[in-house]
Amino acid sequence: MAGPEDALAVAGLHADSWQRHYRGAYADAFLDREPAGFLAGRWTERLTTASPQARTIVAEYDGELVGLAHTLLDSDPTWGALVDNLHVRSPLKRQGIGSRLLALTAQAVLEATPSSGLYLWVLEQNKAAQQFYEACGGTRGDRSHVPPPGGDPANLNGTPSCFRYSWPDLSVLAERA
Repeated sequence: MAGPEDALAVAGLHADSWQRHYRGAYADAFLDREPAGFLAGRWTERLTTASPQARTIVAEYDGELVGLAHTLLDSDPTWGALVDNLHVRSPLKRQGIGSRLLALTAQAVLEATPSSGLYLWVLEQNKAAQQFYEACGGTRGDRSHVPPPGGDPANLNGTPSCFRYSWPDLSVLAERA
């Protein structure tokens, strides 16, 4: 589990992921202003203020943070726990880190709320992430508009969309942990 000491590394990984994969949906001006600064405060608060509803799991390799999964338990009465963030350092993708993080997330959710499902939102343009979630047994559901980062519509390009992916039964996913 992540702690306050991980906040800057988590923010850096999160920002790098946004810069690589959210271009087109998020405004270039926002992404080019180093979103790590925007995210540093967010992650410092999340990891300093312990919430019984949050689980943040990190993956490390040679002492460096290479992946993270941040989940909010009981986020939705229908869908269950929300995977709010799942990011893996770009050069290390397709090596099982994301699958392991998702499986550990499912295990953590089952331990806390055994009847819960799991869901997340993925950008419509992020085909690689959609393929990954489908390979992990996720089912693509409804489509929605992407909320602007920081609540500022200027941080978006137009009105990008995202899809909900869900896992109503976490037992199979958790077995991969």
